[in-house]
Amino acid sequence: MIRVVLADDEAIVRVGVRAVLSAAPDVEVVAEADSGRSAVDAVLAHRPDVAVLDIRMPGLDGLDAAVEIRRAGPDTGTLILTTFADDAYISRALGEGAGGFVLKTGDPHEIIAGVRAVAGGAAYLSPLVAKRVVDHLSGHGPRLREGDRISGLTVREREVLGLVGAGLSNAEIAARLHVVEGTVKVYVSTILRELDVRNRVQAAIVAYETGLIPRS
Repeated sequence: MIRVVLADDEAIVRVGVRAVLSAAPDVEVVAEADSGRSAVDAVLAHRPDVAVLDIRMPGLDGLDAAVEIRRAGPDTGTLILTTFADDAYISRALGEGAGGFVLKTGDPHEIIAGVRAVAGGAAYLSPLVAKRVVDHLSGHGPRLREGDRISGLTVREREVLGLVGAGLSNAEIAARLHVVEGTVKVYVSTILRELDVRNRVQAAIVAYETGLIPRS
């Protein structure tokens, strides 16, 4: 069972998101919070697998809460939930190491998919957000040649990076490559270090930009 802390300052939103998550047989909302600070407290008290955090909350916002959660409860992944597909928010979320970014206005199933992905150690971006990220990066210059960013990776590491970019968890990558999950964890750690990125979301962006993942 994936244990979730849900944080949003609007009670009606929490009711709706909780209903969506409760429809998934493998997800349980163990606590709710109405601010970033209370979300951090709830994570420390319940040690959930995932914290679903609204960006705009009074006092400590969702992104600042994600930073504190990563420091205080590193085993808890963070999924950012917002109404706004604002480039500044997206950039900040990715820079702060959030595990995923989902729009409230998107398909409700995206929230479930995001929670499952983050709980499994994978990255998740709503399709609209993923497109904005790729389009934004593309607008700042030509697409990177493969050797510009991933020349230090082995063939196998590039294969793993491509699967990370496709949204697969460590367990799914291990099954695909017929190796043990611990080996995949080593590959992913090496990839993050070699690319000088904080998390799998940023690594996934590199996978897109270097051609390891085709753009639709």
